Amino acid sequence: MLTILHISNLSSETTPTDLETLFKQAGTVESARVITDHRTGESRWFGFVEMSSAEEAQNALNVINHQPLHGKAILVREAKLKHHSHRRDKRKG
Repeated sequence: MLTILHISNLSSETTPTDLETLFKQAGTVESARVITDHRTGESRWFGFVEMSSAEEAQNALNVINHQPLHGKAILVREAKLKHHSHRRDKRKG
């Protein structure tokens, strides 16, 4: 079962490749994303890494949390996904 990790306190220099390389220490990385501002394209200083199993995600939490990346100690935690399928756009009457 895939497990998604939320990564925060990223440097503006951090790329998805940087995250993938770092998290491969803990197991198989299915995907890595750095979230950017849709207007400016600049980093929003957080991202997500999808690990191939809960065990590998837990290993990443144990091994990588607080490790430095581009001069900043990153924070790793399990992502809490929100489901918005029930939301209605209130601007549309």
